[in-house]
Amino acid sequence: MKRTYRRIRIYFTIFAVAELLAITFLSLFYHFNWFNFQDVFTGLNALAAVLVVIAVNIIALGFTIMHLYYLRQKSDLHAAELIGSDIQEAYNFGMIGLAIVDDEDTVLWTNELFHSRGIKILDENIFAWSPRLKELKNAAPNFMVRINHNSRCYEVKYLKEAKLYIFKDITELESATTYAKEKAPVVGLIIIDNLSDVADSSDDSNDTISKIRNEIFEYAKAHRLLLRRFRNDAYFAVCDFTALESMLKDQFSIIENVRKIGAKEVTPPTLSIGFAYDFPDVNKLNEMANDAIDIAMSRGGDQAVVSRYGAELAFYGGRTEASETRNKVKVRVLADSLIASIKLAKSVLVLGHADADMDALGSCLGIKAMCDHLEKPCRIVYDPKMIERKARAAFINSFTREEINKMIIPPKEAADKVKSTTLVILVDCHRPSLSLAPKLLDKADKIVVIDHHRRSKEFVEDPVFTYIEPSASSASELISELIHYASLNPHIKIPPAFATIMLSGIFLDSNFFKTKTTGIRTFEASMLLKEFGADNAQADDFLKDEFEEYSLITQIASTLKTPHVGVVYCMASEEDIVEPATLAKVANQCMQMKGVNAAFVIGKVNEDESRISCRSDGTINVQLLAEKMGGGGHFSAGAVPLKNKSIHEGEVLLLEILRDYLKQATATVVKGEK
Repeated sequence: MKRTYRRIRIYFTIFAVAELLAITFLSLFYHFNWFNFQDVFTGLNALAAVLVVIAVNIIALGFTIMHLYYLRQKSDLHAAELIGSDIQEAYNFGMIGLAIVDDEDTVLWTNELFHSRGIKILDENIFAWSPRLKELKNAAPNFMVRINHNSRCYEVKYLKEAKLYIFKDITELESATTYAKEKAPVVGLIIIDNLSDVADSSDDSNDTISKIRNEIFEYAKAHRLLLRRFRNDAYFAVCDFTALESMLKDQFSIIENVRKIGAKEVTPPTLSIGFAYDFPDVNKLNEMANDAIDIAMSRGGDQAVVSRYGAELAFYGGRTEASETRNKVKVRVLADSLIASIKLAKSVLVLGHADADMDALGSCLGIKAMCDHLEKPCRIVYDPKMIERKARAAFINSFTREEINKMIIPPKEAADKVKSTTLVILVDCHRPSLSLAPKLLDKADKIVVIDHHRRSKEFVEDPVFTYIEPSASSASELISELIHYASLNPHIKIPPAFATIMLSGIFLDSNFFKTKTTGIRTFEASMLLKEFGADNAQADDFLKDEFEEYSLITQIASTLKTPHVGVVYCMASEEDIVEPATLAKVANQCMQMKGVNAAFVIGKVNEDESRISCRSDGTINVQLLAEKMGGGGHFSAGAVPLKNKSIHEGEVLLLEILRDYLKQATATVVKGEK
């Protein structure tokens, strides 16, 4: 329509100029009486000429008006043909708006809905009125966008062939959806992690415990939670999504508040929180909340885990190191449960993580010793290409070829032989994707998980037995305890060669008893292994560096950079292939320097993968940072596999994560014996 207006203006301009030129020429001819013009052009002739000009102008104007009316009528008729004039009332009742545009996206016609709502867009460019509609121009036929105008929400679809925009008013639907979302049920659990360690569980008069309980109820009141205590240390919570949203914005500040209340205690109290939402069945939400609280506690407590149905878990808190909460009775019960599971199986397969180190290999040997004592066939899933070099060398040097062939089985063969009566034990790892044989875990019906890393989002589905203890220094420490406290008579014996590799695993993961996870139980486990004949000199020798490796460690450490106070990182050369254990040693070496709270080392471990090794002195939760980058670990040690990424890309990722999450990962230092 605008193009038609433009053409009409041009025609009228030309016509007016022609008339002006004609009058000018006639005036000149009459004034100078050229060609005796005065004799010809009399007064009567002048009047006739004026009348003719007026008549022509009137005819031209009338024709133009009729042409415009015809175009408008044509558009109206086309719209009537398109939607049917007899169902216009139905469109109004359904609050459906229609707008037809021309080739230049100028609105030619709108139905009654626009007029009734005072939306005047006739002869305007529809994109100038709502820029979001441009998304529909070249979109798929069923693509729709939502726009808001005058506090109303419309869903818009475009019919390209008819140049028709269809507007559906969904304001009421949006309001109902928003209300349903805000009032959706949320189920949660709040547990005081170590109530029995803080005070006697029946003594509610204890000042610290009273303050903690009061803090929980005040927090519940502030965020509109319905709270019921169902155990001395546990609370059941029900709320709606609006209340949960306020807690998410608050970042579950109650965790920090409770930590401050008991900061002066010998064993500081902490909270574990689990919430579940976005599912209509409250029974399912209760199951999800229980899973969430289990994950929070298996990661060392002092954190909140929020589970949304169909989505990944969200973690909040976790800023303190897991404290040693194991006791002999609990370990004995767990050991007897594990032994019962082994007895029920006809055969056992044990495996660790990919790039298995000394701790993973030692843990496998510890399980092998248990199975041998119980006279159950046990094989270690072993692939030389997926074993760290020093662990492989230690294994080969500790046993004869015949002994090794009897102990090991390749991953592919293990996956083919697994049956419903086979028990698969995963040690020093709980993420199937990081295990030495993920396909084996997929086929296994009965899986046991024993690990000392904080539990991550990915986990083995429905294990028959789980023992995850983040406060332990190593998986070898956990298995040594299980063997020691088992109720079997006679007691399980660990062969000296097995014990030496297990001790070497403890040396490796505890950095020779220097890490924050080193506790009394670590020394007890080492002493136990020594009693079984472990050679500590040989265990140390297994971990010694060759000159070439030592030189490489020094070279990588020389690239040290400090992006934040107390945080350093190093990078290997893009041309060097570095073993994961070497990267860990560089990180440990960096941690020996004063003022360094966390160290990260980036290197290429094969042609298709780089890796970041993370270490901390306990003031920074490197596991949280590693998880943000796609890895995992525990509070003071972690690793991040970087598939198909260069060292430089790993550096960029690390700096981004440090910038965004370092403050969140910085721990609150509390008193407590490790």
